[in-house]
Amino acid sequence: MTDTRVASDEERRERAIARLKKKSEFRTHLFAYVVVNTVVVIIWMITGTGFFWPIFPMLGWGIGLIFHARDVYWADEPTEDRIRREMDHMA
Repeated sequence: MTDTRVASDEERRERAIARLKKKSEFRTHLFAYVVVNTVVVIIWMITGTGFFWPIFPMLGWGIGLIFHARDVYWADEPTEDRIRREMDHMA
């Protein structure tokens, strides 16, 4: 096995580990969102079901959750070709 192949495999392994960590962090974030907002809705129900005020924290936090999901699942990872073009552009 050549050094470039080993470096490439090590690089891919590091990227895979980082991606798995990001996915785990997102699942934790999503779990916290569901638990906290469930508690907020229960509080709303116990105190009288007037105006549905829990929508505000749900929407606010939900926007952050969407951006977190985008970063984890729809991230535009740079390819070698794009990196080379950017380097050429900088030269």
